[in-house]
Amino acid sequence: MRPTGVRGDSTVSRAATETVVDASEVPGVAPAGSPPPLAAVEPGAPRLGPPHPTDTVRGWLVAIGLTILGGILRFSGLGYPTDGGTPVFDEKHYVPQAWQMLGNGGVEDNPAYELVVHPPLAKQLIALGELAFGYDGVGWRVSAALCGTLCILMIVRVARRMTGSTLLGGIAGVLLICDGVSHVQSRIGMLDAFQAFFVLAAFATLIRDRDDVRERMAVVVAEGRIGDSPFGPRLGVRWWRLATGVLLGLGCGVKWSGVYWVVAFALLVVLFDATARRAAGVERPWVGTLRRDVGPGIWALAVVPVIAYLSCWWAWFGSETGVDRHAVGDQVGTGGPWSFLPDALRSLWYYSGHVLAFHEGLDTPPNSPHPWESKPWTWPMGLRPMLYYYESGTDVRGCGAADCTSAVMLVGTPALWWPAIPVLLWSVWRAVTRPDWRYAAVLVGYGAGFLPWFLNIDRQMYFFYMTPVAPFLVLATVLVMGDILGRAPRTATSERRQTGLLVISLWVGLTVANFAWLWPILVGLPITPEHWQAELWLPSWR
Repeated sequence: MRPTGVRGDSTVSRAATETVVDASEVPGVAPAGSPPPLAAVEPGAPRLGPPHPTDTVRGWLVAIGLTILGGILRFSGLGYPTDGGTPVFDEKHYVPQAWQMLGNGGVEDNPAYELVVHPPLAKQLIALGELAFGYDGVGWRVSAALCGTLCILMIVRVARRMTGSTLLGGIAGVLLICDGVSHVQSRIGMLDAFQAFFVLAAFATLIRDRDDVRERMAVVVAEGRIGDSPFGPRLGVRWWRLATGVLLGLGCGVKWSGVYWVVAFALLVVLFDATARRAAGVERPWVGTLRRDVGPGIWALAVVPVIAYLSCWWAWFGSETGVDRHAVGDQVGTGGPWSFLPDALRSLWYYSGHVLAFHEGLDTPPNSPHPWESKPWTWPMGLRPMLYYYESGTDVRGCGAADCTSAVMLVGTPALWWPAIPVLLWSVWRAVTRPDWRYAAVLVGYGAGFLPWFLNIDRQMYFFYMTPVAPFLVLATVLVMGDILGRAPRTATSERRQTGLLVISLWVGLTVANFAWLWPILVGLPITPEHWQAELWLPSWR
């Protein structure tokens, strides 16, 4: 049957016996990473777009196998190093706070606001590790290591879903395993690994919601009901979108910067909904999105995140001794235009205002900058890493020399981070000129974690802020590799595809080799002073 009803970049049969979708609207066909040309979907197809890979068992075996491998590397020697048995770098802030929570009903106590500079969720998760393993390196790092390991599982599944390729999904897992930033942050008792976990999980459920919407639309098309309303069908409860809202709220419960992903992903959902309705042949897709999807979306991606965020403060709400818990009535009056709100919420707002003021006051002193401070324009390529731990001399043993060096440096693996600029530029070009929804989605996730830091250049900033952005760099790199690889050939051999496979094999191999070379300064192994100098590739690494 000849398809009818062309709308922009999609064509849908009004008889609903055949759905045709443009390449800009669909993910790649396994095992390629690039969207295919115009392709037909058989009657009764489960979604608007090509089917998912059929190698389900192999897909899960690859994901689980890489997760186990990454977990071994993340957990190996987790208790080392410590600074004389105490936390290192910013662990010195969060690890004692988490320990304090265990003895204080989940509440931290610091009236000066100088250390309580973030919401409590990540510190509560650190506290769970300390409860299980004690107040030592393993105890205060095990929760972060678990989250970092689960990120490997998620990125394999997300990349596979976006590209339609188990091969590219596996490559995404390998790249995240070998990313120095993700590895180090997964082995230190700071907050950023937790935020990376919740942001990536939210992105995963968002992509799953996109596919779920198209599956529901395909059913409506197949049943011939797509023309019943010019606005398209109502889609019912969207559980994946609801899960996205919960995860985004928990991400804000780790760090307030999670709000940037709330806004970014909400806009992305609107675009996904509108293009899905257009692909299905809805007469007025944008108006249909506004009428059918935006209202429930506000609940799922605005109200639900707030509820999830407030739930992170359960201990503070239930406490009588939490900082500013009774600010309304003590420091501030109970009247005013916001008196209709519960005093507990107004007290939390008062408390958060003081914490925010502390953050905003963290400007760089003109005559004494932090030795490892950096600015956002250096982050995409990781030009200014951070030294978390350093010890050198005769007290360090194990390198085979009289003097040894033990150091932990937060550094992005060069083979992954140094090509970031061309990878991002290619992603922008593909998102704008093709357009390709996958590149656009990854760029939104990357930009939400990177661009807001340009709003206040004067404040202190550090490279570890890129930890939640690293998975999006991996995804962008995998999409580029998919374009290099090309589509699966119809014949047994293809010079073009073999060349592409050679290029990405060399790229992945170089990344693994880089990671292996950097391994001593990622985990603090004792090395000779000469080896230490050889690890510092750029002057800005010193």
